[in-house]
Amino acid sequence: MITARDMTAAELAALLHFHAEAGVEWLVEDAPVDRQAAFSAEKQARQRPAAATAAPGTAPAPERRRPEAPQPAPRPAAAVAIPDEHAVTEARFAAESARTLDELRTAVEAFGGCNLKTSARSTVFAAGDPAAGVMVIGPMPSADDDREGAAFSGKAGFLLDRMLAAIGLSRETVLLSTVIPWRPPGDRPPSAPEAAICRPFVERQIELAEPKAVLLLGNFTARFFFGGTGTIHALRGEWREIACGSHAVPAIATLHPQELLTAPASKALAWADLQAFRARLGG
Repeated sequence: MITARDMTAAELAALLHFHAEAGVEWLVEDAPVDRQAAFSAEKQARQRPAAATAAPGTAPAPERRRPEAPQPAPRPAAAVAIPDEHAVTEARFAAESARTLDELRTAVEAFGGCNLKTSARSTVFAAGDPAAGVMVIGPMPSADDDREGAAFSGKAGFLLDRMLAAIGLSRETVLLSTVIPWRPPGDRPPSAPEAAICRPFVERQIELAEPKAVLLLGNFTARFFFGGTGTIHALRGEWREIACGSHAVPAIATLHPQELLTAPASKALAWADLQAFRARLGG
């Protein structure tokens, strides 16, 4: 087994960064420690001096115990939101009650019916120009997004900026959002109930923004709006309509920037999708 002593400073820093990105928040010892045995040994060590100084033939004086300080009453554990149909109904009511994107942002930030919010640092909401008529939607916040409180931060966000610039767009000229407003622990995929709770919020964003076209990024986002279990390679490059309230909006899916970072050969496919998206906006 490789221990921390066998690693260089750079290797150790990279390992700690990897665990932090995976959602690890607690550190443990290299070997198990019996805390109860250690406490008993420490208690016996404190009692030995008193017994050694006692006069011969006399019993050691009883150990004086300090009065115990009153213990505070235990705090009630925070209730963990369990995804269920009731939470979906609450989310739908909160979303439909919002008449503007600002009101919807306030509703999302105040909503407590999704368990994902408990572990996330930030609520990531739509940003950019709501009146641009262009919307770009990703799956869920990454670790960088959660830290910054904004969608598409870090390397994936930098690549997205370059992708948008290639077709004459930018963060300031689109409305950029995510399906899920809270980062799941360890970047795991959201469960079906969690996604159902978040659906009213993202659909209401589309309904209020009224975009002329929507660009969907990645497997999860394409499946969320198009349905089915196909991969992004099967779902990309084809225009479909997504229904959001009383609106039907044309949408096209392409690969997520993070997927392009790990598989640069797919950039040609993404470029074809971006050109189709630009042509639709120009028309």
